[in-house]
Amino acid sequence: MNPSLAKFMLARTPKSILHPTPTMNTELKLNTGNSIPALGLGTWQSAPGEVKKAVVHAIEAGYRHIDCAYCYQNEDEVGEALQDVISRGIVKREDLFITSKLWCTFHTRVEEGLQKSLDLLKLDYLDLYLMHWPVPMNPNGNHPLFPKLADGSRDIDHSTNHTETWKRLEKLVQTSSPKVKAIGVANYSVKYLEKLLAKADVVPAVNQIENHPYLPQQEVVDFCKEKGIHITAYSPLGSTGSPLFKEEGVQEVGKNHGVSAATVLLSYHLARNSSVLAKSVTSSRIDENRKLIALDDSDMEKLEGIHTTKGLTRFVYPPFGVNAGFPDKPDGVDLSG
Repeated sequence: MNPSLAKFMLARTPKSILHPTPTMNTELKLNTGNSIPALGLGTWQSAPGEVKKAVVHAIEAGYRHIDCAYCYQNEDEVGEALQDVISRGIVKREDLFITSKLWCTFHTRVEEGLQKSLDLLKLDYLDLYLMHWPVPMNPNGNHPLFPKLADGSRDIDHSTNHTETWKRLEKLVQTSSPKVKAIGVANYSVKYLEKLLAKADVVPAVNQIENHPYLPQQEVVDFCKEKGIHITAYSPLGSTGSPLFKEEGVQEVGKNHGVSAATVLLSYHLARNSSVLAKSVTSSRIDENRKLIALDDSDMEKLEGIHTTKGLTRFVYPPFGVNAGFPDKPDGVDLSG
């Protein structure tokens, strides 16, 4: 097409077509052929006695994507919530997208780790199963989740590695009756992904990473896009205590659209074609998080500019504790790849 004609047509194309308004259940394609809903309810740090109510409310409010993990130690309540809404006919199992994660002490016991989550969640299958971190830990240590050595450092299992764990995960989707529809990773840098892909027969469907305007991780996002790996963003509002809500760019975009800072920060990921997890146990906030908007190039320029002046320069993975249910970085492990 003639460049001038293309420019002419683009200038007259309605914004509603160029930037369609996303919804919480906008389907984003995975490399498996299946889709993941754009917005998910996160369950990390959802306290006992709160998470069941939150999941029930979210599904009644229209959420279809629920993100879980064995390490969060609340999958039993999530399972009760799922059983409740399914038994009452609020939703069918096949209409839900449920994610769980293989914990570090189960890297050599993948099938056992999967079955524990399935039993707790009261499900026959998962839509997505992620390797929570690329760090195997001693399955026979002094703690089932966070084993330590006598000096207080993390008890790393040096007899295996994350690429071997991935080969075990691959077997989950290569059976005639799989209990997992897709497998993926979480907290992977480009270097770790390169090591994994060199050995993989199955390309991860998803890489779940911390992602927000302070930490866009553009190198990881671009690499995953090139390899057909979908990004799911966690901690989209910034880490605990983050001043991201007050950033001038976030405030300006929110004012222009007449929406809250939270709406802007969640919508940022959909504009990047990523799914996003919003964690809350408060009914009003769960409802508010559904209000997503379409961001145009000008909006994204403002949001992406935040990183150049105030963002983190590199993701080295010691938020290994702040955002992933891991209390601190395992000593002696280079998580940056």
